[in-house]
Amino acid sequence: MNKKDKLKPMLFSVIKKYSKEQLLKDIVSGIIVAIIALPLSIALALASGVGPEQGLYTAIVAGFIISFLGGSRVQIAGPTAAFATIVAGIVARNGMGGLTLATFMAGIILIILGLLKLGSLIKFIPYTITTGFTAGIAVTIVIGQIKDFLGLTYPQGTVTIETVDKLNAIAGNITTLNYQALIVGAVCLAVLIVWPKISSKIPGSLIAVIVGILMVKVLKMNVNTIGDLYTISNKLPSFTLPEFSFNGVRTVFSDAFTIAVLAAIESLLSCVVADGMIGSHHRSNMELVAQGAGNIGSALFGGIPATGAIARTAANIKNGGRTPIAGMVHSVVLVLILVILMPYAALIPMPTIAAILFMVAYNMCQWRTFVHLCKTAPKSDIIVLVVTFVLTVVFDLVVAIEVGMILAGIMFMKRMSDEAEVKGWEYRDADEADPDSISLRQVPKHVRVYEITGPMFFGMSGLISNITVKDFTKVLIIRMRGVPALDVTALKSLEELYETCKKKDVTLVFSHVNEQPYKTMEKAGFIEKVGKENFCAHIDDALKHASDIR
Repeated sequence: MNKKDKLKPMLFSVIKKYSKEQLLKDIVSGIIVAIIALPLSIALALASGVGPEQGLYTAIVAGFIISFLGGSRVQIAGPTAAFATIVAGIVARNGMGGLTLATFMAGIILIILGLLKLGSLIKFIPYTITTGFTAGIAVTIVIGQIKDFLGLTYPQGTVTIETVDKLNAIAGNITTLNYQALIVGAVCLAVLIVWPKISSKIPGSLIAVIVGILMVKVLKMNVNTIGDLYTISNKLPSFTLPEFSFNGVRTVFSDAFTIAVLAAIESLLSCVVADGMIGSHHRSNMELVAQGAGNIGSALFGGIPATGAIARTAANIKNGGRTPIAGMVHSVVLVLILVILMPYAALIPMPTIAAILFMVAYNMCQWRTFVHLCKTAPKSDIIVLVVTFVLTVVFDLVVAIEVGMILAGIMFMKRMSDEAEVKGWEYRDADEADPDSISLRQVPKHVRVYEITGPMFFGMSGLISNITVKDFTKVLIIRMRGVPALDVTALKSLEELYETCKKKDVTLVFSHVNEQPYKTMEKAGFIEKVGKENFCAHIDDALKHASDIR
């Protein structure tokens, strides 16, 4: 078994050669990543429509489990921006109970995917789709935070579940703009932009939080804080089983599947990025099992969906973390922060949270990649990219991925059918042979040769109808050296061609049929029908066989 396919936690492999020096580096890195994760976890929880402590519960429980069982050396897991709009929608529709059940079920789905060794399927999701929905999620996060950034006030009962609803609410209540909130948000956003240029040792988000708190408290600014809108708790997460029922499972199943698919994509993409940074290889199937276990743990202890966080994973690597111990330390440090410092989270202004999420959205949107693809990619890929992006913003991620995958599949099949070709050989007398085509064979007059190139599937089966025979034709040779694959629709077209030849008393001969097409023909009984003697390994053999048939 390939090492990348092992169902063995990476921790159990790296611990064999663990050193005191690496332990110290992992502890330092874990502490730094915990400081980075603190404001992000709170901000992402609020963007997801749940309480601030739910974000920390997720980073603590899921973060520890995924590091302990994971297939990556350096993956840091927790709440991520990709889930914010999905989670907010689930909470609005089905409440916290529905989210807990959906997260638990998503964990089970992820474990099943890992056990079935489906970790490599990530490569079948086109880059245009992941880029499109990532940019779309970034836009929805920005739109969702405009209210707090501007300090807008909505009338009671205002519906703001969908992105379009949020835009309508912003437009309808823009006159309630709070200039003090805007000033706090703008200053914090400026800090987030400028601080990394000053120092990379202390996270800019932590500095922005401190600046925001000081502005509101010292200057007595009339700005909503987390404590004004939410009840803050520093209690450790408690064990709670989801409420299972047939109707409940049926209601949230599509949400659970969405969470599982997105968690798989996000975590494995993060692993690939991390592999490139440290020159290692992750175990994709083990990572899926760990993600599943982490999400189940998060659901059981009051958290929200979790996955690998690329930014936090990169920070772990840059600060010397090289084993899963760093991720486990990050979770333990967050426990201490939860118990000791959580009450102070009530002082964080909401515009500061919005500013942090603006930066998260900017960092995840990959706008340069988006623009580059629009300029350089084939038209079919651009269509998939833009459609996925628009559907993510206007509708949701489920619709975007479904339509994007279907569209990408259709575009791919069109490209393959365009590449496929059925071409007849030209007849030439021996003395008319083209001196530039030294491999040109002499074809007897009663023999007709067609060469097929490209995969034979339902998208190109109509091309087979272009094959014709003359009145004097006795043998039709189909050369298939350029056909790597054959599906049943194309095989049906070949069967129809055989029946046509049979009626006209023309013998059908095949040359150089590759392994997959041959097995498909054999399984369907087509080889037995045509006659095994009419399948030749080489075109010269086929021509010799055809010349003997009169």
